[in-house]
Amino acid sequence: MASGLQLDFSFLTADVLASYVSKGLWFSVQLTLVAMVGGIVLGTLLALLRLSGKKWLEMPAALYVNTMRSIPLVMVILWFFLLIPLLIGQPMGAELSAVITFTLFEAAYFAEIMRAGIQSIPRGQVHAGYAVGMNYRQTMQLIVLPQAFRNMLPVLMTQTIILFQDTSLVYAIGAYDLLKGFEIAGKNFNRPVETYLVATVVYFVICFTLSMLVKRLQKKIAIIR
Repeated sequence: MASGLQLDFSFLTADVLASYVSKGLWFSVQLTLVAMVGGIVLGTLLALLRLSGKKWLEMPAALYVNTMRSIPLVMVILWFFLLIPLLIGQPMGAELSAVITFTLFEAAYFAEIMRAGIQSIPRGQVHAGYAVGMNYRQTMQLIVLPQAFRNMLPVLMTQTIILFQDTSLVYAIGAYDLLKGFEIAGKNFNRPVETYLVATVVYFVICFTLSMLVKRLQKKIAIIR
């Protein structure tokens, strides 16, 4: 009779984790932070374009957002990794390709979040800004966006947690992320099951901890309101 699965986690020492996993974790965190900041900046711009009231600005922004939100992320990753080097005539590298792809892709989701945040601000405050002599840019920059950003901060952070989870998709182009580090360790020590189990636990702990922080932040914002 075949013996059951024997799990052995003894090989996962601090040295192994430092050698194989820390590099991948660092890249996943970097990718998440860069894509979050870049995505929020670009997403806010897209949201403003969609709310500008000018069709020639609204339509391209809406087309970009709807297109990105309708395509699986892994497909966009492959497109950028395989097609962009053909257009520019030189390889771009898996890591740089991942950063650009995630920033452009996440901008579509952050755009919708910021658009909802901007629309949640009473129109009376916009009119008040115009009444004291502010133009559209000043009203948005000084009155609307600070409040919209505060209102949407928990949602923005939740989307960032999803972004961190999605960084595991860069395996499709060979980038060295957190999951890749565990995968290589599993292959080198011939313990793939154990490493994938530990990877699952690590992702869960990180994302669950961040989710608890977002809930606390949401309660604080509710008190301020």
